[in-house]
Amino acid sequence: MPQPIPYLSFNGNCVEAVRFYEKVLEGDLRALMTYGDLPASDASACGGPPLPESAKRLIMHAYLVMKDGALMAGDCPPGTPYDGMKGVMLAMTYPSIGEAMCVFNALAEGGNITMPLAPTFWAKAFGMVTDRFGVSWGINGEEIPV
Repeated sequence: MPQPIPYLSFNGNCVEAVRFYEKVLEGDLRALMTYGDLPASDASACGGPPLPESAKRLIMHAYLVMKDGALMAGDCPPGTPYDGMKGVMLAMTYPSIGEAMCVFNALAEGGNITMPLAPTFWAKAFGMVTDRFGVSWGINGEEIPV
C-alpha cells in the first residue's frame, strides 16, 4: 500500500529548503523542476496567463528520497498567495538519542525550539522545533517499547 508523502509549500525558497533537508536528513534529491521547465503548452495550465520571467525560477516540484521515506515540495504557484505552513508537524524517529540530537540541532539552527529534546514516556528523547523555513518537526530518539 502506498505511504503518504508530505508535500511542503514554500514562498520562493524551496531550493534552499530542500538542499538543506537533503543534507540534514541524508536524502537524495531526485527531482528539482522549475515552473520555467514546463512546456509552453502546459504553462498556462498552472493558473492562467503565461508565466512572468520572475516565476520561471520558482520550484514547481522537488522530490527528496530518504532511507525510510520521502518528501516532496514546491514554491507556491505564481499568483497564489503564500499563507505559511499550519496545522502539521513532520515526525521523525531515530534509533538512537545521538542521531535524534544531531538532526534536532541542525533543524533548530535559525529556527525556533518549541520543546527541547528531553526524555518522555514513549521515547528516550523527544523534542519539537520549527525550522528556519517554517516547517514544524517532532524528533524522537530511541523509542521505548510499550
